[in-house]
Amino acid sequence: MTATRIGEMPRLRPYQREAARAVLASVRGGLGRTITIEVARQGGKNELSAQLELLLLTAHAGRDVALVKCAPTLRPQLRVSMHRLWTRIGQAGLRVVAARDANAIAIGRARAVFLSAAPGASVVGHTASLLLEADEAQDIDEDRFHRDFRPMAATTNATTVMYGTAWDESGLLERAKQANLEAERRDGERRHFAYDWQTVARHVPAYAAHVAEVRARLGETHPLFLTQYCLKPVPGAGRLFTQVHLALLHGTHDAERGATAGATYVAGLDIAGGEDGGSSARDSTVLAIGRLVFETHGAFDASPRIEIVALYAWTGEPHETLLPQVAGLLRDTWRTAQVAVDATGIGETIARLLVSALGEHRVDALKFTADSKSRLGFAMLAAVNSGRLRLHRDDGSP
Repeated sequence: MTATRIGEMPRLRPYQREAARAVLASVRGGLGRTITIEVARQGGKNELSAQLELLLLTAHAGRDVALVKCAPTLRPQLRVSMHRLWTRIGQAGLRVVAARDANAIAIGRARAVFLSAAPGASVVGHTASLLLEADEAQDIDEDRFHRDFRPMAATTNATTVMYGTAWDESGLLERAKQANLEAERRDGERRHFAYDWQTVARHVPAYAAHVAEVRARLGETHPLFLTQYCLKPVPGAGRLFTQVHLALLHGTHDAERGATAGATYVAGLDIAGGEDGGSSARDSTVLAIGRLVFETHGAFDASPRIEIVALYAWTGEPHETLLPQVAGLLRDTWRTAQVAVDATGIGETIARLLVSALGEHRVDALKFTADSKSRLGFAMLAAVNSGRLRLHRDDGSP
């Protein structure tokens, strides 16, 4: 027998139960509210969501109803959500009445449907008669959500829940949060729930140690720490680098013209778009060459520093003439151990040709998604803040 009330869910902490009660009150009362829930990274928002889904599906197993959950990506975000819900169903002893397919899980006649909010994903034809959930809502395109997902809850006035963390002042979650805070000022009914790292740590002492390590590594003013753990939106966070970051990027080492004996070099290649396989006038293909510098002793982090020693840019150059130049620079001039290539769109062909020229072991072809951009962006910010990434000194070149 599974729980039918939030109070019967031992996996939920007090702050999670507080938010869950508000969601259930809106669902059971047919209020159709939009509820925003911000929880510090690794603070339990996914468990809260899974327990709500389990409770609602169980309570409505005899009815033909559905809840819809969207997230920025199918993999890994929605797959992780499906796995968590399926695991909780098994722990509750409900597998005998449950079913699972590619993008849905059902208990009896009640279904949870998991849909990607990524550009191009097909989501038409679904109705969120029970609940509409948006996970990592700060990363979901606002126009797409209101165009493709919000109408799913319209005919039944279903409740909408947005989960996530802060980012900047212009995203889907932040706008919904501000609307909720304004509504709360008018009628006193709470619609926004925020649980920063300090709230989580009061209930999970080990979490405080984790956050202390993150804070020591990144610094208290790092956008990642402010947004993901303190839940404070950062003005202009939609831009990767602030003026402080740009200043930190400036190194004191000199540019180089070719490989130095005994040094190890890596590269990053961004392919320009453009018509007919060429670069457009507004976009450039850019190649960055980095020299790895390893700390020899006493280093807390064994990761090398990356000192950018050369930058190349080509604008308007057809890809068929550009490729031999790039391959020659990587293979002969710099003898790079590894090159990361943007293999999204037209870059996929370039990456494949570079594999032929340099060997598969030396080419890392990266396809960008919302999730991978986020992870890479935060990793780059961490490298800048920790001094592990620097540009060569100003040599007067463009």
